[in-house]
Amino acid sequence: MPLPKKLKILFVTSEVVPFVKTGGLADVSSALPQKLLELGHEVRIVLPKYGAIDERKFKIHEVVRLKDLTTHIGEKEVTFSLRSSFLVGSKARVQIYFLDNREYFSSRHSLYTDQHTNRDFKDNDERFILLSKSVFELVNKLGWVPDIIHCNDWQTSLIPIFQKILYKDDESFKGIKTLLTVHNINSQGIFPKSAFKKTGLPDELADNNSVILDGKFNMLHCGLNYADAISTVSETYAKELCSIPEASAGLKNDLSKRKKDFYGIVNGIDPLVWNPEKDKKITKKYTIKNLEKKLINKKYIEEKFGFDYDESIPLIGMISRIDDNKGFDLLKNSFKELMKMNLRLVVLGTGDKKYHKFLEDAAMKYPKKFACYIGFDDDIAHQIEAGADMFLMPSKFEPCGLNQMYSLVYGTIPIVRETGGLADTVINYNESSKKGNGFVFKKYDEKELIKAIKNALKLYSDKKAWERLMKVGMKSNFTWLNSAKNYVNVYKKILS
Repeated sequence: MPLPKKLKILFVTSEVVPFVKTGGLADVSSALPQKLLELGHEVRIVLPKYGAIDERKFKIHEVVRLKDLTTHIGEKEVTFSLRSSFLVGSKARVQIYFLDNREYFSSRHSLYTDQHTNRDFKDNDERFILLSKSVFELVNKLGWVPDIIHCNDWQTSLIPIFQKILYKDDESFKGIKTLLTVHNINSQGIFPKSAFKKTGLPDELADNNSVILDGKFNMLHCGLNYADAISTVSETYAKELCSIPEASAGLKNDLSKRKKDFYGIVNGIDPLVWNPEKDKKITKKYTIKNLEKKLINKKYIEEKFGFDYDESIPLIGMISRIDDNKGFDLLKNSFKELMKMNLRLVVLGTGDKKYHKFLEDAAMKYPKKFACYIGFDDDIAHQIEAGADMFLMPSKFEPCGLNQMYSLVYGTIPIVRETGGLADTVINYNESSKKGNGFVFKKYDEKELIKAIKNALKLYSDKKAWERLMKVGMKSNFTWLNSAKNYVNVYKKILS
């Protein structure tokens, strides 16, 4: 049977910009459905209606057919509604259904953790069992049967097993295929084995290795075994998850045995938000044709961080979660050597307290060369991207990474370790061939980091060569359109 040109895609997620966000998943869940719709496909989204979502602002309304639906979580009957609105983008209006249940979602402002204790909600298993089950009620009541259900992270990982086991005799669901995208491998939805009973799946499955891992009910593990295909946010990261135990957080076996059905697709960036020609958060907008205006941003950010402006000294920026996985152990170990070089370094971010102290002490010790802002400020982030000459990402693991892409389009040369999405987007500059768009080191080692920075500093002293490299980066195309086309190809492979 030939594939339909226009696919029906149901995108199920636990967060979407501008409604709610804790991380990059929210950005993907907003941008990708919009681009899929622009490509001519029919897309709808399902998202929990947390208390933090403003009903009036987003014009969320009831749908009579989707009101007061019921399902079971264990022995407990749960009533919920699916209310409707639209995700409004620049070119697309994607229909979005909000799972509304007071007990589990609308009475809580926080998404996954209790704001008072900073711990996961104890009933997260029940909350996201409900999200997965609501999808099947939605399809049944609407009569709108998707070709693909696109699941995201552990919060939606039960959808594939529910489809294949609980709904296996329902004709409506037989032709549907499922794709599970892993954005965060470290968050897996792990619960006591006893929590499995709440799913309504057959008891004999509780002794099955496809749902139980290390004696616990692991929702992501479950999804990886039952989804028709799996994807993650870059090609190199997909390979690393199948081969490096440290990267895969205990799920290497699941992923390596699904290699044939496992795809890596790099995320896109939003050109309306990250574009030096249109960015309202930077001091001076600029383009590839007037790069001298970038220096006005450099002057602003240097003075903001307490430096005396000096165009000739290269400014390196870092915007990052501050922890070991982001390479802060390498930075700490190489710091004395870096402070001997002709450079300035600014860091924006928050994370591990041990590094907070190190950075704050370093800022006191080297006030003419180093400054930091512990915390996060989006305006400052944009200013660093626009004002820095180079951007440092020495990550141990980096599933996709966005800052290296922002940096390239802002003419800010990335210095990165060859891992995950960094390896897929940054090509090491070759002095002989003049090819490449940044500086890359392979081994996770401070000597290699120092060597890469020295190579960048050397080229910086050659103004013409440096400007040529900036222009290469600024011509990069990281729009979501490319990523969306790659997802459509995966959907079609699964369906065929």
